[in-house]
Amino acid sequence: MSLTVPNDLLDQARAGEIDDAAFVACVRDSLPYAWSVISELVQQRDSSGAEFADNHVPPPSEEARGQLLRCLASDAMRGALERHFGVRLAFQNCHRVAVFDPAATEALRDFVTPRAQILNQQPELVDC
Repeated sequence: MSLTVPNDLLDQARAGEIDDAAFVACVRDSLPYAWSVISELVQQRDSSGAEFADNHVPPPSEEARGQLLRCLASDAMRGALERHFGVRLAFQNCHRVAVFDPAATEALRDFVTPRAQILNQQPELVDC
């Protein structure tokens, strides 16, 4: 299961739309490793003023890896986090997440090319 959904949020969803803040809180509480990686990258990018910040550290466990994969594979979760943090997210493998300034279109375009994906591959990441 991707998220641990509190009953009040489930009731809210059954009754109609839920707001991003409630959904983001659910993601934060359900996927703490993914949340920490992304929020730390946002802080790095903000403090450096760079177009993007990216993670090169593999997750410490399979559980952490699963959190990151579930979070970034979900369009709803990814979109809510992008809106919440005011960034664009990109993902290359089991851990290489990048946080982009929304105006950094060329840097984002370079990060998501097939060439960048191939250059990011390492033998130890084949089965990550």
